[in-house]
Amino acid sequence: MSMSGHDIKLEVCVDSIASAFAAESGGASRVELCSALGEGGLTPTVGTLKTLKDSFTLPIYCMLRPRRGTDFLYNEEEMQAILTDMELLREHGADGFVFGALNPDRTIDANKCRQVMQQAGGLPVTFHRAFDLTDQKRMHEHVELLRELGFKRILSSGFRPSAAEGADCLAQLIAKHHRDIIIMPGAGIKVANLEEILTVSRCLEFHASAMDTASEDYTAPTTTRMECDVTMGKQDIDPYYGTNANVVRKMVTIANALSFH
Repeated sequence: MSMSGHDIKLEVCVDSIASAFAAESGGASRVELCSALGEGGLTPTVGTLKTLKDSFTLPIYCMLRPRRGTDFLYNEEEMQAILTDMELLREHGADGFVFGALNPDRTIDANKCRQVMQQAGGLPVTFHRAFDLTDQKRMHEHVELLRELGFKRILSSGFRPSAAEGADCLAQLIAKHHRDIIIMPGAGIKVANLEEILTVSRCLEFHASAMDTASEDYTAPTTTRMECDVTMGKQDIDPYYGTNANVVRKMVTIANALSFH
């Protein structure tokens, strides 16, 4: 138990009902609900959210990302779709949202963020890893902007492919801004590198998919590969690895053993 009484919270990103329940039983604090994590996570269906809300006890933050791609440039129709999704997801029990929008020069699109904050109706909103595509030299200014816009959290790998590589940068962001906004490390966090990431960054929350592959001893995939020549998309060639409750439990145990604050 952390001496401060602030246990470091784990948010698990999930794209299936089974993964959500695995996150819950492993001791996660919250889930980020998406569809298609193979695409980096897209907006989840209302049916999935509504079904989960019947018996799920954790807060559910819903991704708002209407299509694949890492430009995070949305036109008016796409924004209309995002705001409509928000309204429907909110009506069916979303506890928060996850969003990010950029301008063509890779600065934060404050106007689109304002539209989303307005539609959120007071629910917490996280700015996702679009942050990692912005100019690292302006990172403090961008964090300030996101705080002023009303975001409660920023999900970041510290401008690197993984949070382990970006841990020093995340530590700088957290040291400077931790009183105003939660900086949540995410990307490539595994059981093996978690303790170092938590120790270096001194974060209060972190984000992981906690799949079988994030542990040293992962088991067989949770869906069987169809023995046929038909594929449903490029991700079909990979087995589907869902969230594993044991991996979640290991991560939560590591986080609970550390106390910095």
